[in-house]
Formats: sequence, structure tokens, C-alpha cells
Amino acid sequence: MADILIIDDDPRLRQSFAKLLTSEGHTTRQAPSGEAGLELMHEKLPDMAVIDLRLPGMNGFETFKAMRDIEPRMPVVIMTAYGTTETAIEATKLGAYDYVLKPFDIPVFLKLVDNALQAGKFMRSRVDMSSEPDTTRGEVLLGRSQCMQELFKAVGRVAPTDATVLIRGESGTGKELVARAVYQHSLRSHKPFMVINCVAIPETLLESELFGYEKGAFTGATNRRIGKVEQANHGTVFLDEIGDMPLTIQAKILRLLQEKQVERLGGRDTIPVDVRILAATNRDLEAAVQDGRFREDLYYRLKVVSLHIPPLRERGEDIAHLSNFFLARHSRDVGIDNPGLTTEAKDILRAYHWPGNVRELANTLHKAVIFSRGGPIQAQDVSSIIGQPGKQQSGCVPDNEALEHWIQNTLNRNSGENALESITDHVAALTIKTALAATGGNRTRAAKLLGISRPTLVAKIDKYGLRIDAKIS
Repeated sequence: MADILIIDDDPRLRQSFAKLLTSEGHTTRQAPSGEAGLELMHEKLPDMAVIDLRLPGMNGFETFKAMRDIEPRMPVVIMTAYGTTETAIEATKLGAYDYVLKPFDIPVFLKLVDNALQAGKFMRSRVDMSSEPDTTRGEVLLGRSQCMQELFKAVGRVAPTDATVLIRGESGTGKELVARAVYQHSLRSHKPFMVINCVAIPETLLESELFGYEKGAFTGATNRRIGKVEQANHGTVFLDEIGDMPLTIQAKILRLLQEKQVERLGGRDTIPVDVRILAATNRDLEAAVQDGRFREDLYYRLKVVSLHIPPLRERGEDIAHLSNFFLARHSRDVGIDNPGLTTEAKDILRAYHWPGNVRELANTLHKAVIFSRGGPIQAQDVSSIIGQPGKQQSGCVPDNEALEHWIQNTLNRNSGENALESITDHVAALTIKTALAATGGNRTRAAKLLGISRPTLVAKIDKYGLRIDAKIS
């Protein structure tokens, strides 16, 4: 999955780290000193590094600074058994992704590794906005339609500025890709890029995740913790799904935008920060403002520049081009020749309304390539995946009558009391529990099965209070 460089002068600890990370599917390289680690880094850039603070020769901070000169966007986690408040702050000021004290909880450490790798991918993986992208490269924002060309121009205009950007569009249209394109074409492209999913993180943890906390701020706060906003100082913070952010935290984001400072949970001092805010939502913010679910003053602060990504159904002329791109990419990934599409299959793709937008189109063609029989993908192949145009996706679904009966009973019991949230949470919790059972409790594999990141899965397990009997990894 990822190549992780471990730098520690304790050989037993290096081996323990290597065994732990290898069990998660990663490859590791080890070095007993900062100098040796830098040599390995010159041979091949790792995806991330874990560095002990106390090293022979160059210490951890000196090694980290040298690494930043080689690749400033590689996430680095600094660890030590001799931590102080000052070293935590210094590590963050230097731009370390995070700072951990030994000994530490293994699941917490693995979650930190997942988050760091995801952040590194966001910072280094280019988002191609070319009309003829190379299928062997990274992710793309693709479209020849006039509305997409206007979006590309807008990204080019706003990226070099420090303006706050609000990215709007339905689920699956590519809001995160637009945010990354803005970041990568900005003057802050070699500084941190922190992604905060306001839905994936439970409300009780979101404030401390964003702004950090002081020692003793709450039960279990045994050390000061630096928040993601502070970690991203001089860089960019992307607030995904901001329309779902609680009102109490909205007030603190407004203060950040207005005063360029934050206050840690349980703290009294204000900390100046220089970050650019990008935000995204698929919500109707205007309606949320009217209903009192979103602050009007924050709404106007966020939409200094507003970028709208049109749904796929409104740019049908892009479907053929997108289909050709995804077919070529997925065929290469599977290791077969591009099977192509029959005219009838293209007609079905063009007529379908794509409620899941570009993400659904990509997944549909991925499945079609996997199950293709060597010849061109037929109309029935596409229909078996998406159903007839304008209808819900076909496949193995529960008996509708029984499902509707259960929903009706739930509505009768919880009428007007967050009934929709109760129903969707119940289904989501059952789906997650089923995926974990199918993978023997392995969170990494379950996350892949569900099509979400491991941190998102962990957050949802916490949110729904799931108790899993199988061994969780």
C-alpha cells in the first residue's frame, strides 16, 4: 500500500514498527540514524516517515528539516519518550504532520498513519485538468463541456490568491478534486494541506480535531494536543461537508476567518494562524441559513469565491469522453485490452440520469471491465449494473415490502424526531457491522469493501457505538 521510512536507534522498536505496519499491508525501510534515513530517502522517496526525536548524530528535528528540503509535502510523524509541551509545539511549527509520545495505543497510531498517508496523497497527487489526460497518471477533472471549461478557468483565476473558496456540487461530482486543484496551483502548494471531513468525525471530537486542546481540558486529555488548523499554519485547510458542521463550531470557524486566530479547547490564549480555507458542501446552504441551521455571517464569509460543479446529467456531452477515459484506465489496471462499448451501451450511458455523478460512472465502468467477456461491453452489461435509464440501480436489494413496513413503523414511532437520521443511521450501522464481520473485523479491509477510508470507518464505528466481537485491526 505505502512505503514508510522508520528512523529509530532502537532495533527492537524498529522491528516492532515494521511488523505492525507490514501487517497492515505497507512496506517499510528502516534506519538507525538520521543520516542513514536521509540516504534511504535519496535512493527512493517514501510515502511518509516516522522519526524518533532522540537519535545519534543528527537529532529528530534536524533530520526532519533535512527531509523537508528534499520533499516538503511528505508527511512526517515525530515520536519520543521524552516529550514536553515545548517539543510538541516546535514539531508542529516546523511542519510535522503530528507528534506522538511513547508508549502509544496501537489502534490510535495506525489511525494516525492512515491519516498521514491520506494527507500526503492529497498534497503530492496532481489533479489533471487537461482535456486529454494520460490514463496512467493520477486523478483528473475531466470535461469538454462549456460549463466544465468555465470551472477550469475559475480554478486557474482563484488558485494563486488567498481568497476563501466555497465549492458546491452534488455528491460524486468531484468537489475534493477541485479543492486539491486549487491547492496545487496556489502559492501555498508546498505547505501543508489538511482535509477535515465534518461528517466523518463525531461532533464531540470535531472541535478538538480542528483546534486542539490543553492538558486537562477534559477527561483523558493528559497532554496538550495541537489541532489540524494549527498544524496547517501557512498552508491550506479543506473543510469538506461544511454544511453539516454544528453551529457551535461554525462560530469558531467564523472567528478563524475574521481574526486569523484559534483557541485550543480548555485554553485561554489565542494562537495566531495563517491558513487559507477551502470548503465544500452538497447542501442547500441558503435553505440552511433560513432554517437557522447555518450561520448567515459564516455563509457570506465562505462564499468570497463560489465554484459550482455541475451534475453529470447537465453535461451529457462529457459522458462519452469520460467513459473512454475510465475504460482505458480500468482496463490497464485490470491488465486487459480496452474492450470498448457498443453503440447501444453508449446510448444507455448517455440516457441515464447518474444520481451518483462521475463517481457512479467510474464505478459502473470499472465493474463492466471486470466482468467483460473479451468483446465490447454490451447494452445488457451496462443495464445489469445501473438498471434502465432513470431507475434505481438494479442488483440484490432487500424485499421492498418488508423494508417499507419497517420504515413505516419507524416513522410512526419517531415522527418529527429526526426520523430520517434514525433510519439512515440504523442502516449504515448494520452495513458497517456486516462489512466488519465479512472481513473478520479487519478495519482496513472493511473500509476497502465499503469504499471509504479507514479513518472514516473508525469515526463511524465510534459514532454508532458499534461493538465488534471479532478482533479489530
